[in-house]
Amino acid sequence: MANWTHHRARINGIDMHYVSEGEGPLVVLLHGFPHTWFSWRHQIGALADAGYQVVAPDLRGMGQSDVPDRLEDYRVDNVVADICGLLDHLGHDSAVFSGLDYGQFIAYDIAIERPERVRGVIGLQNPFYAAYDRLPSEIERERGREHFNHMSYYLDDPDGARVDLDAHPREILMKIFHILSGDGDFAQVWEHPPGTTYRQALPQPPALPWSWLSEWELETYVSEYSRSGFGGGINWYLAADMNWTYRKSRADNITRTPFYFLCSASDVDLLNWHGDDPIDKLKEHHADVRAVRTVPGGGHLLAMENPAEVNKVLLEFLADLDRSSSA
Repeated sequence: MANWTHHRARINGIDMHYVSEGEGPLVVLLHGFPHTWFSWRHQIGALADAGYQVVAPDLRGMGQSDVPDRLEDYRVDNVVADICGLLDHLGHDSAVFSGLDYGQFIAYDIAIERPERVRGVIGLQNPFYAAYDRLPSEIERERGREHFNHMSYYLDDPDGARVDLDAHPREILMKIFHILSGDGDFAQVWEHPPGTTYRQALPQPPALPWSWLSEWELETYVSEYSRSGFGGGINWYLAADMNWTYRKSRADNITRTPFYFLCSASDVDLLNWHGDDPIDKLKEHHADVRAVRTVPGGGHLLAMENPAEVNKVLLEFLADLDRSSSA
């Protein structure tokens, strides 16, 4: 039986929802899109049982947190302020952060801009910011002229994408979760021509239950996105150029807090959006790499697909960090 406690608080000008469990050093888990705090359901209790206070917020624009309309509200500095404000609300000076996709990038931003608030970072699947040498919109639109590309789809027709996704939450969530899993093949999406909708480009997944997702678990996501809509998550994509420019303007984009990395060998994101040999390039982006672990089995949604192994590695990383902090 889960011992999750749901909270709502006014933080950095938005109403934020977060889930917590346990007592001890703080670990903050940050989700991506289309996710909510619920994507950490297998990790929260396991880490809490090991002696940590675990907090999983709904990021702005998703779940039960507010959904701002302005793109500026999704800029790096505003989102960093959300999470630092959450630490203040919780009464903690610092935390260990881990995340996925946009959530992981926030962890890197906090480590760079507010290192005093970071005990350590555990990278999951996304080793560093996507390897763009130009505005993301330019590169993704070039890809989108050759074949369907979900990034350019959101950029070129955000209103159409939002309307379509909002009208079919169960279908799109089920399709995205399956194609990103170890059982999916994202290359099938790129076989479709430009002008295809994301929903049309995604192959039909097998019926539930899957080995890692039940009907009621999917319904939890469907219920949340049926209420919030997908517009907030799409805004994170639309803010990509703004955030790329913002990060480029910083004097330094290297984390200097303790860094650990956990990934699956077959992750489509790791293989396609971070250049050649991203694992070999970790030290170019993180000055204090402590450990790297590749977990067999599972795709991009590793924490849901292979939770036992992920939890084992997370606890090993946290124990190593605790030992080094007390030495």
